[in-house]
Formats: sequence, structure tokens, C-alpha cells
Amino acid sequence: MRHLSKLYVQVLIAIVAGTILGHYMPGLGEQLKPLGDLFIKLIKMLLAPIIFASIVVGVARMNDVHSAGRVGLKAVLYFEVASTFALAIGLVVVNLFKPGAGMNIDPAHIDGASVATYAQKAHQQGGALDFIINIVPNSVVGAFANGDMLPIIFFGLLFAIALARLGKPVEPFIDILDMFLHGMFGVVRIAMYVAPLGAFGGMAFTVGKYGIGTLASYGELILCLYLTSIVFIVVVLGTVMRMCGLSLFKFLRYIKDELLVTLGTASTEAVLPQMLVKLERMGIPKPVVGLVLPTGYAFNADGTAIYLTMAAIFIAQALNIDLSLWDQLVLLGVLLFTSKGSAGVAGAGFVALAATLASMHKIPVAGLVLLLGVDRFLNEARALTNLVGNGVATVVVARWEKKLDLAQARAVLDRRELAPAGTTPASETPAYTSVVPAKAEGHRA
Repeated sequence: MRHLSKLYVQVLIAIVAGTILGHYMPGLGEQLKPLGDLFIKLIKMLLAPIIFASIVVGVARMNDVHSAGRVGLKAVLYFEVASTFALAIGLVVVNLFKPGAGMNIDPAHIDGASVATYAQKAHQQGGALDFIINIVPNSVVGAFANGDMLPIIFFGLLFAIALARLGKPVEPFIDILDMFLHGMFGVVRIAMYVAPLGAFGGMAFTVGKYGIGTLASYGELILCLYLTSIVFIVVVLGTVMRMCGLSLFKFLRYIKDELLVTLGTASTEAVLPQMLVKLERMGIPKPVVGLVLPTGYAFNADGTAIYLTMAAIFIAQALNIDLSLWDQLVLLGVLLFTSKGSAGVAGAGFVALAATLASMHKIPVAGLVLLLGVDRFLNEARALTNLVGNGVATVVVARWEKKLDLAQARAVLDRRELAPAGTTPASETPAYTSVVPAKAEGHRA
């Protein structure tokens, strides 16, 4: 019974129960969608203030503001390399296994009405220039009200740099923001008590609405995406973690609660506050965690990158549209832009795919209808990969900056006692040890 008190056990039970209920009582399963939506909405309510306060407190307390720019530059460089690897691996696998070949669907018989909303959103996103312009919000209040992550990060950085330049007089204000951040993480811990209900509702709705039979119909595509994601995580991210001197599998064990919540809700945003705390507890300084992780949610969607290449080529194969090597390389280039800025919520990858197809003029956007029934199952794979990818990215940048407390990280991942207070260098001491006890597990993390 002791294990039932742990969050990951509760979420795992909820996922299994939701799948069973959705399969045998699909009507009731569909009606449980509000449970999943309510949990995600509860967490999203907290994201804007948490991201803003994390960035401001972390960057403002840097002795050298230039180091914030250096951390940001290194993060962006890593994001681009990782995303390119993900896109290329997806492209190779989908051409190797050809999951859409043999479907022989006539494009003229596709009803694009059901994907019109996604196409409209993709059109509103505009091109790369519009993406850059939209990073600057029309209104700071509007950015917070809408939960627009990139504008919040942008304003947070500017505000933090301004505070850092003012120096000692604003230190009390920064301390107040830090206390506010502690309070917000307290609210997160309360919210995580209902995570099993969110996972239960999300899985019951997915299986109830689309049916397990959908898995069989698109089995090859689903299998390809999940296997490719696993290969990317184990081989690419595993190699990166070894280069940092840490074990990927121990890291996955450490964030198992967050992985299961992401699986149940198909949203990485649902666990962003928890990841901020856990990464800092590993010995990664607040400025690195607060800057790299939220930015990675927008710029480092490895799972979405894999999905986009495989989904685009799958639609072309199903519609018997022949894409030359040059066409696929152009597709790869377009995806390097459209895969950026996708939020960590369910459906964002679908909008990015619509934007990609609309800009290519080779594959009809209406072809998205082929993926409507199965997208939720695919979304879980890309959300999990995104989560792991951004966690690893934060570790990499911290190690690159020589700010990672390797002894602390290994102690946490090995489930050993952390160093007593005062033995860790002040610049590398986790900021939330008073909020998150060293032995905390489950929803206490």
C-alpha cells in the first residue's frame, strides 16, 4: 500500500483504468475529456508567472549579465543541432519503412473540412519573419493573459537585465520575486494531487473517441514513430548524457512521474513546473534552468521534429505523391523553421504540420485528415520525446557552462543522500531545497 502513495503509481493506474474504460464504455470515456482539460488548464494557469519569475530571479542574480547571453547562445546552438538530428532520423526511417505506401488514396476524394481549423491557424502563423516579430508582444499584459511563452521569455529577459544593471537597490525586490516563486511551486504541488484524474480523463477520452482499432489501422506509422523516438532518446540523447558524465536511464527514472503525467495528458506543459524544480535539485543553477528549459519548450521540440518529417512523408506516400530527394531536403529546411515555436500542448504539432504542407505546395493540406484519428496517439510519443529532450538540453548547457554540480547530480540520480547544507558551492546550490526535501518523491518533487 505504501507504493500507492507515490504519484507515478497513481498516474500509471489511472492510465490503465482510463484505457479500459474508454475501450469498453466509449460513450462515457468521451464525456470524461473535461477531466484532462481541467488539469492542463490548472497547470497552464501557473506557467506564465513561474516562467517569468524563474527567468528574472535567475538572470538578475548573475554577477555577469553577459553570461546570460552566453547561456542563451549555447542553448540555441544545441537546440538546432538536436532538432536537425531528429528531423534527419525521422526522414530516414519513414523512407526506409514506407508506412503510407499501398494506401492508394485519391486526393480528390479527401474532405478537407475537418482540418480547416488547423490550416487556418497555420496560415495565421505566417513565415519565419512573422515568427520573429511575434516574439515581441503587443502588450506585456496580453502576453501573460494569453500564456504566450516566447513573449513572456523575451520580456522576462529584458526585465532581468534591467534589474541586474540597477544592482544592490533592487535586491529586496528580487528576493520578493524569489519568495513568490516558492509560493507558486507550493501551488503546483497541490495541483499535482489531481494529476491522476487528469491522466484518467485524457486516456478515457482518447480511447473512447478514436478507439483502439485506430491503432491497428495505422499500426505501422505508430510503430515507426515510437521506435524512432526510442532510438533517438536511447542513442542520441543517451550518448549526449554519457558525454556529460551522467546516465540517461537513471535520469529517466528520476523524472518518471513527469513522464507518466505527460503520457496521460499528452502535454509537456503539464509538468514544466515540476521539471524546473527537479533539474535545479540535480545541481543545475537557477539561471541555467530558468533560461534553458522554458526556451527549449519553444525551440527544442525533438519529438515534434521526428513526427513532422514522418507525418509529412506518410501523407505523400498514402496519396502516391512522389517526392524527389531535393523535395525532401527542401521539406527538411522548411521543418527547421515550422518546428520552432510549437507549444507543449496537445495539437500544436498538427498546426506545425499544416504550416509545413501549406508552404510546400507539393502535399495537399487536406491530407491531414488521414492523421486526425490517430494524431492523439502520435502526440503522446512526441510529447514524451520533447520532455526528455529538453531535460537533457538543460543538463548539456549546464555542463557546457561548467555550472553543473556533477557530484550533486550523480547523488540525486543514484538516490543517495544529498550533500549536507553548506557543502555545495553557493553558486551551484539548488534554490528550492527548502521547498523540496532531498528525499521527496511523487507529487512532493
